[in-house]
Amino acid sequence: MSPVDLSPVTAVAVALLALAGAAVALLGRLGHARAVLTACLRAAVQLGAVSLIIVWAVGRPLAVAAFVLVMYGVASLTAGRRITSGRAVRWAAVPIAVGTLPVLALLVGTGTVPLKGITLIPVAGILLGGCLTVTALAGRRAVDELVQRRGEVEAALALGFSERDAALEICRPAAAQALVPALDQTSTVGLVTLPGAFVGMLLGGASPLQAGVVQLVVLVALLAAEAAAVLVTIELAARGRFRASR
Repeated sequence: MSPVDLSPVTAVAVALLALAGAAVALLGRLGHARAVLTACLRAAVQLGAVSLIIVWAVGRPLAVAAFVLVMYGVASLTAGRRITSGRAVRWAAVPIAVGTLPVLALLVGTGTVPLKGITLIPVAGILLGGCLTVTALAGRRAVDELVQRRGEVEAALALGFSERDAALEICRPAAAQALVPALDQTSTVGLVTLPGAFVGMLLGGASPLQAGVVQLVVLVALLAAEAAAVLVTIELAARGRFRASR
């Protein structure tokens, strides 16, 4: 039984919420009114399409692998465009891969996550989504800090620091803040929020204990993946890999 009534009333409710979000952005002069509507529309179309694709792909290993690779490509491109422009965008693929692949391999290798499409696709999606977010945030903060505080970088160079070390001293503290949301989510789970994996399993008929174990695995895995992604992102920024190019 679906926890949400799939009816025209639900569609109307979602449309009203999207319009309300856009109205708030417009009246508050936040500058994102159109973006709110566009994001909601894209979400509806994409989720509908993805739902149909997953139904077809889950029983086909090659289709599952292709689907995960597409998610990885979109995540890398999205994060890269948030950080920089030109050919430098491609470097965002590195931290996302470094964060996602080892964690996913460990989960599958230990049998924690079954080697089945129905579990691989959502788990990979969660990890890729988390790494996308922290890579974009850390990269953007690092690049901005290095531009705005160029004088401090040059001062560090004058003191004998290498270019990499000088850049790290300036951009690392700010960029590392990208991990704060994940840390807050993990440390307050169950006290402030009940994340999606936990709620989804409960609605699917699992016991609270089973749902709690799954959510713990997801949160810890996500935090490990995001920490690795932030570390690599900061390193790439310090080495100048995100400098805009043509």
